[in-house]
Amino acid sequence: MSMELKKSIDLISKERHIDRDILVDTLEEAVRTAVNKKFNNQLDIEVNFNDETGDIDVHQFKVVLEEAEDPNTEISLDEAREIDPEVNLEDELGFKLEVENLGRIAAQSAKQVIIQRMRDAEQEIIYEEFIQRKGEIISGTILRRDRSGWIINLGRTEAILPKSEQVPKEHYRRGDRVQGYILEVKKESRGPQVVLSRSHPDFMAALFKIEVPEISDGTIKIIGIVRDPGFRAKISLLSNDRDVDPVGACVGVRGSRINKIVQEFKGEKIDIVLWSPDITTYAVNALSPARIHSITVDEDENKLEAVVPDDQYHLAVGRKGQNVKLASKLLGWQVDIITESRYGELYAHRQELEQLSSVVNVGIEHFMAAGFETMESLQDASDEDLLAITNMDEDKLVDLRAAMNLLGNSSTVPEQDESQDTE
Repeated sequence: MSMELKKSIDLISKERHIDRDILVDTLEEAVRTAVNKKFNNQLDIEVNFNDETGDIDVHQFKVVLEEAEDPNTEISLDEAREIDPEVNLEDELGFKLEVENLGRIAAQSAKQVIIQRMRDAEQEIIYEEFIQRKGEIISGTILRRDRSGWIINLGRTEAILPKSEQVPKEHYRRGDRVQGYILEVKKESRGPQVVLSRSHPDFMAALFKIEVPEISDGTIKIIGIVRDPGFRAKISLLSNDRDVDPVGACVGVRGSRINKIVQEFKGEKIDIVLWSPDITTYAVNALSPARIHSITVDEDENKLEAVVPDDQYHLAVGRKGQNVKLASKLLGWQVDIITESRYGELYAHRQELEQLSSVVNVGIEHFMAAGFETMESLQDASDEDLLAITNMDEDKLVDLRAAMNLLGNSSTVPEQDESQDTE
């Protein structure tokens, strides 16, 4: 039995790539637990695996006292000196403990411990393997669906593709081959849990690195990626080499590179955006494919107002606001789209507000903050509402009313009075 146990430890250590010392330590601990259980934890014992013979030796230790009260843990000085004449009080003496059926206990413990240790070691190896691959793309086969998502066979272990990380337009069947981005690797009691994603922006970034050598070698840098998974994405790029065009590099000859990526995402449209340190230029690029007439920048509020030709409005906003939402997310700025005709109307109103603002020496931003964006809204307001405007007072209110009357009259074209016509 002894040599068989040693051979089993050596074989399992070699085949399963488990540290032999870990197996021996765990086996010793298992035998220690079994012996303690047999003696109701009343003994002070030590368990050692004899590497030469393959035996498991159990030793009991007793403290040397003048008079022993507990024979399980204590021995009298007289008895102790019969065994070792040089022993002193408070010393510990060790005795080999002959445990009945120790061979059977060792065999059972060894079997259970080694099986569990093999599982633990395999799980640890798998965890270490996949934690190092976090951020990579991996492929597997669809096994089944459960409440949380699709279970995917990766070979050595299984992964989960949660519903939240799936692309709405994609549908799978058992046996389908699928690629995913290793988003997370968790340690759980049943083993490592590999979480995959197909909707994460970094999945697209990883694919671009695979398909575009200029990105993988650092010539082109990905500044940001935003996605509406399954429908549209925008990727912002910066070239570190003047001679390398980011758009051309990513598109490839006759679209060979970008087409592979689009096919992986089942037709998701990808806009390639050139990054610029100038927010206006960057915004124009981000709102592609729409043509932008002009952009107003409010740096204090991180807001942009993009003016587009009337026929470009729907293209700039996109389906269900998709284009402007993605552009806004990519820029990190709030983006408002306005048509040229609407801008003309608002600009005319703004001119009137600016005139009134200068007359009463109240900043136009205070009018806007109070909800007054046109002269008509001011004319319809009560004195109480107007006095609520920041920096407005009674004297300024009188001047404001007078200025509004003047502007209103100047914009009115008088009609001819038919009663004054001569016969």
